[in-house]
Amino acid sequence: MRKRRCSSASSDPVIVRVTHSAGETEAFGGLLAGLLRPGDVILVRGELGAGKTTLVRGACRSLGIDVPVTSPTFTIGHLYRGAVTVAHLDLYRFVGLSAAEWGDLEPYFDDTIAFVEWPEAGLAALPPARASVVLEHVAPDERRITTDSADGTLLEDLARADPGVRHRN
Repeated sequence: MRKRRCSSASSDPVIVRVTHSAGETEAFGGLLAGLLRPGDVILVRGELGAGKTTLVRGACRSLGIDVPVTSPTFTIGHLYRGAVTVAHLDLYRFVGLSAAEWGDLEPYFDDTIAFVEWPEAGLAALPPARASVVLEHVAPDERRITTDSADGTLLEDLARADPGVRHRN
């Protein structure tokens, strides 16, 4: 796989969903995953404890993965096999990506749906993202999930699948 710049333009349309529990955040991840296909990369951003791994866990569950889904902070990445293979990466400990580090990460993008937490360190090397998801604390159990994508069809389909989604832009 070639290295390509990964970005998410701020002028892209966005949708916003507020969830009121970890279960609702997982459900949103599941809805999103149902619209993805192998080769898709999803950037996942948010403060510590915002629910990034919870969202990925919901995506995995909807794709038939029933093993524990945990944060890959200390292992850098996990591969989960289900209806499709899901790669779950965490670049929190990276400052940038050397050629050798990219070589270690590249297999995670081969024919997978890849969720990349803390993607900032790898933006120059990661494959193009289909969407970017930002999770923010609203209250102890509430999260604001903002999803943006240049793929308007993805956002329209996500909005149709989830009546709690609001459009912006």
